[in-house]
Amino acid sequence: MLELTMATVAEADSGATAGMVMAEAPTAPGSVLRVGRDRESCRLVPPADWLFVSRVHLEFRCGPDGGWTVTWLRGSRAEPSSAVRVVSGGATRQLAYGASVPLPPGGSGEVVIQDRSGPRSVNVGFYHET
Repeated sequence: MLELTMATVAEADSGATAGMVMAEAPTAPGSVLRVGRDRESCRLVPPADWLFVSRVHLEFRCGPDGGWTVTWLRGSRAEPSSAVRVVSGGATRQLAYGASVPLPPGGSGEVVIQDRSGPRSVNVGFYHET
C-alpha cells in the first residue's frame, strides 16, 4: 500500500499546514496515483490558480516488482515554473524535469513541488507499506 498526504503551503501559512488531503493505492503492478491541477485524472489536486503545478505534475506508479517510482511528468512548457525534490531517509535529492526515481521500499518521505517565483509549495508525503 502506498499512502500519500498532500499539504499546500504559502508564505502566509508558514508554520501551518493548509489543505491536507490523503490518497492511497494498493501495492499492485500498474497502480497509479497522480498529483496535479486536473481534477479528472489526479487524485491529489492543489488550488486551481497555483499555475506552477502542471495539470498532471507527478505520477506515482507501482512497477512489476511491487516497487514504487515517482515521475515528474513533462508539461507543455520547455522550462518548468517549479522545482521538485524528494526527501527521504535524511537525504534530499533534486528530481529533474521528466525524470523518475524509485521510492524506498517500506520507507517514507516527502516530494516537494516548489514555486520558483514565490514562497509556495505543494508537499506530498509518502509512506510505502510493504
